[in-house]
Amino acid sequence: MRSATIDKVVPSLCPLCLKPIEAHIFRDGKVVRLEKNCPDHGKFEDIYWSDADLYEKFDRYWDEGEGLDNPHTRDGDCPFNCGICSRHKTGTLLANIDLTNRCNLSCPVCFANAEASGRVYEPPFDQVKEMMARLREERPVPCPAIQFSGGEPTMREDLPSIVAMAKDMGFDQIQIATNGIRLANSLDLCQSLERSGLNTVYLQFDGLSPEASIAFRGRDVLPFKLKAIENFRRSGLDSVVLVPTLEKGANDGEVGKIIRFAAENLDVVKGVNFQPIAFTGRVDQAERLSKRTTIPDLFRLVEEQTEGEITGDDFYPVSFVAPISRLIQAKTGISKPIFSVHPHCGAATYVFHQRGHLIPISRFMDVEGFSELLKDEMEHLEGNSVSRLKMKSKIVSELPKLIDESAAPDDLNILRLLLGVLKNGTRDSLKEVHKKALFLGTMHFQDLYNIDIERVQRCGIHYATPDGRIIPFCTYNTIYRKDVEERFSVPVSQFRGMER
Repeated sequence: MRSATIDKVVPSLCPLCLKPIEAHIFRDGKVVRLEKNCPDHGKFEDIYWSDADLYEKFDRYWDEGEGLDNPHTRDGDCPFNCGICSRHKTGTLLANIDLTNRCNLSCPVCFANAEASGRVYEPPFDQVKEMMARLREERPVPCPAIQFSGGEPTMREDLPSIVAMAKDMGFDQIQIATNGIRLANSLDLCQSLERSGLNTVYLQFDGLSPEASIAFRGRDVLPFKLKAIENFRRSGLDSVVLVPTLEKGANDGEVGKIIRFAAENLDVVKGVNFQPIAFTGRVDQAERLSKRTTIPDLFRLVEEQTEGEITGDDFYPVSFVAPISRLIQAKTGISKPIFSVHPHCGAATYVFHQRGHLIPISRFMDVEGFSELLKDEMEHLEGNSVSRLKMKSKIVSELPKLIDESAAPDDLNILRLLLGVLKNGTRDSLKEVHKKALFLGTMHFQDLYNIDIERVQRCGIHYATPDGRIIPFCTYNTIYRKDVEERFSVPVSQFRGMER
């Protein structure tokens, strides 16, 4: 466990010239700030985390990570020369492949836009296959999950074939990130994607008021979202994650409504993943500081707008679950994806819905005690069958002490489900959990103003590119995207000629 002292220096970048510089992260009263100074462009400061006490709590779940056995480049000049390099600490937990930068919306918050650039980036089918093969070659754990994004991936007519190819190549989890418009207009497309093996739809979802859509999309697109969800229900696509981009003054009043809407549609909607907005380009410092939303800010909104049914204390960092994967790995001898993500990148909890009320898992389970139990047993594991049997017996005997079944939802046998996770691994047993629980998560992707290279080196969400590289999410969207799309794109006029 690391020291939680909030006073350290991390590698960073100048947001204007990208020159490598150091950033000072320190406690300032109740918040955590980041300051850095470029010799050419002066001083930059930002809010790193808006709750210093919560920063310290999350930092207790630091997991060092082990990286890849077969990194693509050696000793990269991080974050440049990405490949992934040997300095990276976390394998690819979820890969993104942008199938196109074409879209049927023009959103100012989007990373990719063919209309604005005048060029179309759209890797051919065989090139997409090569990118996926590169991901599946990662060791010790082949990339288990892939998300097809854009632009708008449903603009590609061959999307169902690409999904089927991903399934054939062994990806356990196949997702698309979509605005839902074409899926709202075509039940046939929804059914085709379900038959092809699509597991999850990441649905752009700004809120439940027209004003929220207009703020982000320029028009009210909520009816399309609701129609898409109904088409998912009819087609059997029963794993939908609502993805709100969160911005102060735009839709920060929608948080509670989104959560309750998701809980009321749990037969189809399995999660909400809030993404506080990242700032790209030149942004006035006063405006940025006033609009910066960090993960603790989201927690406050959740607590206020659910009337205290869910609080910040109910959330834990992504790295919190790393001991579960390590335990299963030790028990089975089979390498598992380790969620050694930086503890300040994201957070999550599970919430149950009963008679109109929201019940977080932490209200009837000592989740911190559970984590400590697993870590303690791992420390005493000797690696032989007798030791593994003793470990299993200890966990089975101690686990009931951590659960208050009387406070749990009526139809939930949480003890049975947890024993299933520990016995069978995370995938199949967590499916059972997802049938009953709503996943609430958040990922705060970095921009060049608050970038911390320690976080980049522990990123588990990566982009695969046509030249064989695998690049962490935050550096791809701040440093690499423009170059990749320019190199592997054609002018819009040329693309239209190719279509004909």
